[in-house]
Amino acid sequence: MTPDTANLDGYAARIEALARELGLEFAPVEFELVPDSFMAEIAIYGLPVRMRHWSFGVRYIHQLVHQKMGNSHMFEVMFPGDPCHAYMAEHNSVAENTLVTAHVLGHADFASRNALFLRFGAMAGQHILEQSAARAQRLEMALQRHGQEQVEAVLDAALALEQHVDIHAELHRPPYGALSGPAGVAGTQDRAGADDRFADPFARRYQRLPGEAAALAAHEAARARLAQRPLVPPQPEYDLLWFIAQYGPELANWERDIFLAVREESFYFYPVYACQIMNEGWASYWHARLLREADFLPPALYLSAIKSHSDVVRPYAGEHQQALAVNPYHLGFCMWEHIIERQGLARARQICRDDDDCSFIRNYLDGELADRLGLFVHESHRDGETRMASRDLLAIREAILTPKYNYGAPCIAVTLLNDDGSLVLRHDHQRDGRGLDLERAEQVLAYIARVWRRPVTLHTADFRGTPRVLRSKTEGVPEPPASPASTMPAAPPAQH
Repeated sequence: MTPDTANLDGYAARIEALARELGLEFAPVEFELVPDSFMAEIAIYGLPVRMRHWSFGVRYIHQLVHQKMGNSHMFEVMFPGDPCHAYMAEHNSVAENTLVTAHVLGHADFASRNALFLRFGAMAGQHILEQSAARAQRLEMALQRHGQEQVEAVLDAALALEQHVDIHAELHRPPYGALSGPAGVAGTQDRAGADDRFADPFARRYQRLPGEAAALAAHEAARARLAQRPLVPPQPEYDLLWFIAQYGPELANWERDIFLAVREESFYFYPVYACQIMNEGWASYWHARLLREADFLPPALYLSAIKSHSDVVRPYAGEHQQALAVNPYHLGFCMWEHIIERQGLARARQICRDDDDCSFIRNYLDGELADRLGLFVHESHRDGETRMASRDLLAIREAILTPKYNYGAPCIAVTLLNDDGSLVLRHDHQRDGRGLDLERAEQVLAYIARVWRRPVTLHTADFRGTPRVLRSKTEGVPEPPASPASTMPAAPPAQH
C-alpha cells in the first residue's frame, strides 16, 4: 500500500462517518482502484463483466476518441446494490478520489431512497454484478456449443431491442394464459356481452332484415374461432423482449435466455437512465457539502478537490463556449441547491424519494432558475447555422425531457400474432411525437425476423409523419439453430 493509498483510505473512512452524521443512508460501498483501460471497458459495457457483442467494440472506439480529444474524463463508475460497487481510476489524484468517494456516497444515498431504484432493485435483485457475470458465463457456453454466427444473430436482435421493455410491468411475468384477471381473459367479457346484443326489440327487428342471417352466421363462426384461439397479445404489448422470449415460435431455450438476460439488465439500468439529472445532481450536492464540512482534509487537497468539483459541474463546453447540451451534473446540482435553499433538506429528501427526472424537471425547474442558468432551446439548420429558438420555460423543459421519454426509444408494440406465426408491430408515432429512421428500422426488423423465423410487419411513419409499412425481407424461413455440435471462436468485445 502506497502512502497516497493509505491517505485515501483514511480520508474515505472519515468522509463515510461524516456522511452518516449528516443523515445519508446507504448500503455498504466497496471501492476499488482499477486501471484506466478497465474503467473504459466498464463504462462501455455498462458492467464489469457482461455478455460480449461487436456493438460494444464500436462504442469502445468512440469512447477512446472522445477521451483522446479531451471531451470526457472518467473519474468513477458506481453500481447500486447491496453492497454497492464503485470503481475509481488509478490515474486519479488523491484529491480527485477523495471527491469521488463523497460523490459515490451521494449516489448510494439516492439509490437507498428513490422509489424507482427500490422497485427495480427489488425485482432485479441487489447483486447485479454477480448476476451479470453468471449470464456472461452462460453466453460463453452457448458460443462454444452453437457457434459465433448463431449466437451473434440472437444478440443482434436482443440488443437492438434492449430499451423496448415495459417498465410499468413486473420483471418476472407469466405468459398471458397464466394471468388472472382482465389481462388474462382479455376479450372474454366483450364476447360474452355480445350475446345480449339483440336483447332489445329494435335489435331483434334489425336481425330479421334480408342478409342479416348470413352476416350473423359469419359473425358467430368468427367468434367461435376466437374462442378457440384467444387473441395474442390481448392488448398492445410494448415489452418486445419479453414477448419474443415467450412467444417466439422456434426459439431454443438458450435463445430465450439471451432475450430475458438483456431484458433483466435493461430493468436494472432503467432507474439510472430515468433519474440521471436528479441522481448526478444529488451526488454532486453531497460531494460538495461533505468536502466543505470535512475539516480534517488538508487545505491544499481540499482546494484541488473543489477545483475538480467545478470542472464536473461547469455548464460550458470549453473555456468560453456556450454549451448546446445540458450537463446533468450542473443542472441537477443547481436544482438541488435551489430546492434545499428554499424548501429545506427534509423536503428535498421527499422529492428524492418520489420523483424521476420527468417530474423533477417539470415541477422544480422554475423560470427564475432557468434564467439564472441561461437555459434556452436551439435549432440547427442545414447550412450548419445554430440559432436560439426559444427561452420559454415550457419549451426548455420539454427539450430536456423529450429524449428521455419511453427510455429514449420509439413506442413500438406487438399488436397481433397471426395464425401463420407472422408478427405485426405498430409504432405509435403520435404518442412519442416522431417518425422513424426507416433505414435503421428496416435493419432492426431484419434482426427480429431472423430470430422470429416468420414474416414481421411494422406499421410506422417516416420523419415527415407519412404512414409507412415495413416488411421483413426474409425469403422463406431460416433454419432453426443446430443442436449442440459445432464449436467456433468467440466474438469481439456500456457510462456512469
